[in-house]
Amino acid sequence: MNRNTQSPLVRYRIYLQLEKSLQPNTVDAYIGDVNKLLVFFGDVDRLLSVTLDDLREFLSAMADVGVNARSQARIISSLRSFYGFLKLDGYIPDDPTRLLRSPKVGVRLPDVLTLQEIDDIINAIDLATNEGQRNRAIIEVLYSCGLRVSELCSLRMSDLYLKEQFIRVTGKGDKQRLVPISSRAIAELEAYFVDRNRIPIKRGYEDYVFISERLKKPLSRITVFHHIKELVARVGIKKTVSPHTFRHSFATHLLEGGANLRVIQLMLGHESISTTEIYTHIDRVRLREEIIAHHPRNCKNKKM
Repeated sequence: MNRNTQSPLVRYRIYLQLEKSLQPNTVDAYIGDVNKLLVFFGDVDRLLSVTLDDLREFLSAMADVGVNARSQARIISSLRSFYGFLKLDGYIPDDPTRLLRSPKVGVRLPDVLTLQEIDDIINAIDLATNEGQRNRAIIEVLYSCGLRVSELCSLRMSDLYLKEQFIRVTGKGDKQRLVPISSRAIAELEAYFVDRNRIPIKRGYEDYVFISERLKKPLSRITVFHHIKELVARVGIKKTVSPHTFRHSFATHLLEGGANLRVIQLMLGHESISTTEIYTHIDRVRLREEIIAHHPRNCKNKKM
Protein backbone atom coordinates (compact mmCIF):
# COMPACT_ATOMS: atom_id res chain seq x y z
CA MET A 1 0.00 0.00 0.00
CA ASN A 2 1.55 3.35 -1.03
CA ARG A 3 1.49 6.61 0.88
CA ASN A 4 -1.40 8.09 -1.10
CA THR A 5 -3.77 5.29 -0.01
CA GLN A 6 -2.79 5.39 3.67
CA SER A 7 -4.08 7.79 6.29
CA PRO A 8 -1.31 10.07 7.62
CA LEU A 9 -2.26 8.89 11.12
CA VAL A 10 -1.68 5.28 10.09
CA ARG A 11 1.70 6.17 8.61
CA TYR A 12 2.53 8.22 11.70
CA ARG A 13 1.83 5.23 13.95
CA ILE A 14 4.09 3.05 11.79
CA TYR A 15 6.78 5.77 11.97
CA LEU A 16 6.63 5.84 15.78
CA GLN A 17 6.72 2.05 16.04
CA LEU A 18 9.37 1.22 13.45
CA GLU A 19 11.58 4.28 12.98
CA LYS A 20 11.40 5.75 16.49
CA SER A 21 11.15 2.33 18.20
CA LEU A 22 8.78 3.67 20.85
CA GLN A 23 6.98 1.43 23.33
CA PRO A 24 3.26 0.68 22.64
CA ASN A 25 2.07 2.83 25.57
CA THR A 26 4.11 5.79 24.31
CA VAL A 27 2.81 5.37 20.75
CA ASP A 28 -0.77 5.28 22.04
CA ALA A 29 -0.15 8.47 24.04
CA TYR A 30 1.17 10.34 20.96
CA ILE A 31 -1.72 9.14 18.80
CA GLY A 32 -4.22 9.99 21.54
CA ASP A 33 -3.02 13.61 21.66
CA VAL A 34 -3.21 13.94 17.87
CA ASN A 35 -6.73 12.48 17.98
CA LYS A 36 -7.75 15.34 20.28
CA LEU A 37 -6.81 17.72 17.46
CA LEU A 38 -8.63 15.51 14.95
CA VAL A 39 -11.83 15.66 17.03
CA PHE A 40 -11.49 19.45 17.31
CA PHE A 41 -11.16 20.02 13.54
CA GLY A 42 -13.37 17.18 12.36
CA ASP A 43 -11.40 15.30 9.70
CA VAL A 44 -7.91 14.18 8.76
CA ASP A 45 -7.63 16.43 5.69
CA ARG A 46 -8.19 19.48 7.91
CA LEU A 47 -5.16 18.45 9.98
CA LEU A 48 -2.97 18.94 6.90
CA SER A 49 -3.93 22.60 6.52
CA VAL A 50 -3.90 23.92 10.09
CA THR A 51 -2.08 27.15 10.82
CA LEU A 52 -0.33 28.44 13.92
CA ASP A 53 -3.45 30.43 14.80
CA ASP A 54 -5.57 27.27 14.44
CA LEU A 55 -3.34 25.46 16.92
CA ARG A 56 -3.51 28.36 19.36
CA GLU A 57 -7.31 28.26 19.11
CA PHE A 58 -7.22 24.51 19.82
CA LEU A 59 -5.02 24.98 22.90
CA SER A 60 -7.25 27.77 24.17
CA ALA A 61 -10.20 25.40 23.89
CA MET A 62 -8.25 22.78 25.83
CA ALA A 63 -7.58 25.32 28.58
CA ASP A 64 -11.25 26.29 28.65
CA VAL A 65 -12.27 22.69 29.42
CA GLY A 66 -9.76 22.44 32.25
CA VAL A 67 -6.64 20.91 30.63
CA ASN A 68 -3.76 22.11 32.83
CA ALA A 69 -0.43 23.56 31.70
CA ARG A 70 1.46 20.30 32.15
CA SER A 71 -1.02 18.38 29.99
CA GLN A 72 -1.00 21.17 27.41
CA ALA A 73 2.79 20.97 27.23
CA ARG A 74 2.55 17.23 26.63
CA ILE A 75 -0.03 17.72 23.88
CA ILE A 76 2.18 20.33 22.20
CA SER A 77 5.10 17.92 22.30
CA SER A 78 2.94 15.28 20.57
CA LEU A 79 1.80 17.77 17.93
CA ARG A 80 5.38 18.82 17.23
CA SER A 81 6.27 15.18 16.68
CA PHE A 82 3.25 14.65 14.40
CA TYR A 83 3.80 17.74 12.25
CA GLY A 84 7.52 17.11 12.11
CA PHE A 85 6.67 13.70 10.64
CA LEU A 86 4.16 15.20 8.16
CA LYS A 87 6.80 17.61 6.86
CA LEU A 88 9.44 14.88 6.72
CA ASP A 89 7.08 12.58 4.79
CA GLY A 90 6.02 15.28 2.31
CA TYR A 91 2.44 15.79 3.46
CA ILE A 92 2.94 19.48 4.28
CA PRO A 93 5.50 22.10 3.14
CA ASP A 94 5.88 23.82 6.53
CA ASP A 95 5.57 22.82 10.17
CA PRO A 96 2.84 24.94 11.88
CA THR A 97 4.14 24.02 15.35
CA ARG A 98 7.54 25.65 14.74
CA LEU A 99 6.57 28.88 16.52
CA LEU A 100 4.12 27.29 18.96
CA ARG A 101 5.15 28.07 22.53
CA SER A 102 4.59 25.70 25.41
CA PRO A 103 2.98 27.01 28.61
CA LYS A 104 5.31 27.45 31.55
CA VAL A 105 5.24 24.40 33.79
CA GLY A 106 6.71 24.54 37.26
CA VAL A 107 9.16 21.88 38.32
CA ARG A 108 7.27 19.14 40.13
CA LEU A 109 9.52 17.62 42.75
CA PRO A 110 8.74 13.93 43.32
CA ASP A 111 8.52 12.42 46.77
CA VAL A 112 11.73 10.79 47.94
CA LEU A 113 12.04 8.02 50.52
CA THR A 114 14.71 8.01 53.18
CA LEU A 115 16.92 4.96 53.62
CA GLN A 116 15.05 4.21 56.86
CA GLU A 117 11.70 4.32 55.07
CA ILE A 118 12.96 1.97 52.36
CA ASP A 119 14.22 -0.45 55.03
CA ASP A 120 10.88 -0.17 56.86
CA ILE A 121 9.01 -1.11 53.65
CA ILE A 122 11.29 -4.09 53.03
CA ASN A 123 11.02 -5.25 56.65
CA ALA A 124 7.22 -5.06 56.45
CA ILE A 125 7.16 -7.85 53.87
CA ASP A 126 5.90 -11.14 55.30
CA LEU A 127 8.44 -13.79 54.29
CA ALA A 128 5.99 -16.51 55.35
CA THR A 129 3.90 -15.83 52.23
CA ASN A 130 4.70 -17.40 48.87
CA GLU A 131 5.53 -14.07 47.25
CA GLY A 132 7.34 -12.56 50.26
CA GLN A 133 10.94 -13.13 49.15
CA ARG A 134 10.07 -12.17 45.58
CA ASN A 135 8.67 -8.84 46.78
CA ARG A 136 11.79 -8.17 48.86
CA ALA A 137 13.89 -8.73 45.75
CA ILE A 138 11.62 -6.43 43.74
CA ILE A 139 11.97 -3.51 46.16
CA GLU A 140 15.70 -3.97 46.51
CA VAL A 141 16.29 -4.17 42.74
CA LEU A 142 14.03 -1.17 42.04
CA TYR A 143 15.99 0.91 44.53
CA SER A 144 19.48 -0.56 44.08
CA CYS A 145 19.44 -0.22 40.28
CA GLY A 146 17.10 2.74 39.81
CA LEU A 147 14.84 0.86 37.39
CA ARG A 148 11.57 1.89 35.81
CA VAL A 149 8.79 -0.57 36.66
CA SER A 150 8.57 -1.60 32.99
CA GLU A 151 12.32 -2.37 33.04
CA LEU A 152 11.88 -4.45 36.18
CA CYS A 153 9.00 -6.48 34.73
CA SER A 154 10.88 -7.15 31.48
CA LEU A 155 14.14 -8.11 33.22
CA ARG A 156 15.37 -11.56 32.15
CA MET A 157 17.63 -14.13 33.74
CA SER A 158 19.97 -13.76 30.77
CA ASP A 159 20.30 -10.05 31.68
CA LEU A 160 21.85 -10.87 35.06
CA TYR A 161 25.61 -10.90 35.50
CA LEU A 162 25.60 -11.33 39.24
CA LYS A 163 29.21 -12.51 39.60
CA GLU A 164 30.30 -9.31 37.86
CA GLN A 165 27.67 -7.33 39.85
CA PHE A 166 25.98 -5.88 36.75
CA ILE A 167 22.61 -6.27 35.09
CA ARG A 168 21.63 -5.42 31.51
CA VAL A 169 18.56 -3.19 31.34
CA THR A 170 16.39 -2.60 28.27
CA GLY A 171 14.88 0.87 28.56
CA LYS A 172 12.86 3.23 26.40
CA GLY A 173 13.26 2.76 22.66
CA ASP A 174 14.76 -0.70 23.35
CA LYS A 175 18.05 1.00 24.34
CA GLN A 176 20.20 -1.17 26.57
CA ARG A 177 22.49 -0.12 29.39
CA LEU A 178 24.61 -1.89 32.01
CA VAL A 179 23.78 -1.00 35.61
CA PRO A 180 25.73 -2.03 38.73
CA ILE A 181 23.74 -4.05 41.26
CA SER A 182 24.42 -4.02 44.98
CA SER A 183 25.47 -7.08 46.94
CA ARG A 184 22.31 -6.76 49.04
CA ALA A 185 20.11 -6.85 45.92
CA ILE A 186 22.05 -9.88 44.69
CA ALA A 187 21.46 -11.66 48.01
CA GLU A 188 17.71 -10.94 47.82
CA LEU A 189 17.57 -12.21 44.23
CA GLU A 190 19.43 -15.41 45.02
CA ALA A 191 17.10 -16.09 47.95
CA TYR A 192 14.12 -15.51 45.64
CA PHE A 193 15.49 -17.90 43.01
CA VAL A 194 14.96 -20.77 45.47
CA ASP A 195 11.21 -20.02 45.37
CA ARG A 196 11.22 -19.23 41.64
CA ASN A 197 12.69 -22.63 40.80
CA ARG A 198 9.58 -24.30 42.24
CA ILE A 199 7.18 -22.45 39.89
CA PRO A 200 6.11 -24.34 36.71
CA ILE A 201 6.58 -21.29 34.48
CA LYS A 202 4.54 -21.19 31.27
CA ARG A 203 6.41 -21.92 28.04
CA GLY A 204 7.93 -18.82 26.50
CA TYR A 205 8.33 -17.00 29.83
CA GLU A 206 11.12 -19.10 31.37
CA ASP A 207 13.74 -16.36 31.02
CA TYR A 208 11.84 -13.65 32.92
CA VAL A 209 13.12 -12.89 36.42
CA PHE A 210 9.97 -11.90 38.30
CA ILE A 211 7.17 -14.45 37.92
CA SER A 212 3.61 -14.50 39.23
CA GLU A 213 3.21 -17.74 41.16
CA ARG A 214 -0.54 -17.75 40.44
CA LEU A 215 -0.36 -17.00 36.68
CA LYS A 216 2.99 -18.74 36.04
CA LYS A 217 4.13 -15.84 33.83
CA PRO A 218 5.89 -12.45 34.27
CA LEU A 219 4.52 -9.95 36.76
CA SER A 220 2.58 -7.00 35.38
CA ARG A 221 3.32 -3.39 36.29
CA ILE A 222 -0.12 -3.15 37.93
CA THR A 223 0.75 -6.03 40.26
CA VAL A 224 3.97 -4.32 41.35
CA PHE A 225 2.04 -1.05 41.96
CA HIS A 226 -0.51 -2.97 44.04
CA HIS A 227 2.07 -4.70 46.25
CA ILE A 228 3.96 -1.45 46.90
CA LYS A 229 0.74 0.41 47.75
CA GLU A 230 -0.14 -2.29 50.30
CA LEU A 231 3.31 -2.21 51.88
CA VAL A 232 3.40 1.58 52.18
CA ALA A 233 -0.02 1.57 53.85
CA ARG A 234 1.16 -1.16 56.23
CA VAL A 235 4.20 0.89 57.27
CA GLY A 236 2.16 4.09 57.60
CA ILE A 237 4.19 6.27 55.25
CA LYS A 238 2.09 9.28 54.18
CA LYS A 239 4.11 10.17 51.07
CA THR A 240 2.85 9.38 47.57
CA VAL A 241 4.82 6.21 46.80
CA SER A 242 4.89 4.23 43.55
CA PRO A 243 7.52 1.98 41.95
CA HIS A 244 8.99 5.13 40.39
CA THR A 245 9.55 6.59 43.85
CA PHE A 246 12.36 4.09 44.42
CA ARG A 247 14.01 5.26 41.18
CA HIS A 248 13.74 8.89 42.33
CA SER A 249 15.14 7.96 45.73
CA PHE A 250 18.04 6.05 44.13
CA ALA A 251 19.03 9.08 42.02
CA THR A 252 18.62 11.56 44.87
CA HIS A 253 20.70 9.48 47.28
CA LEU A 254 23.44 9.14 44.66
CA LEU A 255 23.53 12.91 44.18
CA GLU A 256 23.58 13.53 47.93
CA GLY A 257 26.46 11.05 48.18
CA GLY A 258 28.51 13.08 45.69
CA ALA A 259 27.89 11.15 42.45
CA ASN A 260 28.43 13.04 39.19
CA LEU A 261 25.24 14.05 37.37
CA ARG A 262 26.52 12.45 34.15
CA VAL A 263 26.98 9.12 35.99
CA ILE A 264 23.41 9.33 37.31
CA GLN A 265 22.18 10.07 33.77
CA LEU A 266 23.87 6.91 32.46
CA MET A 267 22.55 4.81 35.35
CA LEU A 268 18.97 5.98 34.80
CA GLY A 269 19.13 5.72 31.03
CA HIS A 270 18.08 9.34 30.46
CA GLU A 271 18.65 10.43 26.86
CA SER A 272 19.11 14.06 27.91
CA ILE A 273 21.03 15.42 30.90
CA SER A 274 18.22 17.97 31.36
CA THR A 275 15.91 15.14 32.49
CA THR A 276 18.41 14.15 35.17
CA GLU A 277 18.81 17.74 36.36
CA ILE A 278 15.50 17.59 38.25
CA TYR A 279 17.46 15.86 41.02
CA THR A 280 19.64 18.96 41.45
CA HIS A 281 16.42 20.85 42.23
CA ILE A 282 15.58 18.28 44.92
CA ASP A 283 19.06 18.65 46.37
CA ARG A 284 18.77 22.46 46.42
CA VAL A 285 15.41 22.29 48.17
CA ARG A 286 16.86 20.07 50.88
CA LEU A 287 19.91 22.33 51.20
CA ARG A 288 17.63 25.36 51.64
CA GLU A 289 15.61 23.53 54.32
CA GLU A 290 18.81 22.63 56.19
CA ILE A 291 20.04 26.25 56.08
CA ILE A 292 16.68 27.60 57.30
CA ALA A 293 16.62 25.04 60.11
CA HIS A 294 20.20 25.40 61.31
CA HIS A 295 21.58 28.81 60.29
CA PRO A 296 22.21 30.87 63.48
CA ARG A 297 20.24 33.83 62.09
CA ASN A 298 17.16 31.60 61.76
CA CYS A 299 17.33 29.89 65.17
CA LYS A 300 14.48 31.41 67.17
CA ASN A 301 15.49 29.94 70.50
CA LYS A 302 19.23 30.44 70.38
CA LYS A 303 20.83 31.68 73.57
CA MET A 304 21.84 35.36 73.60
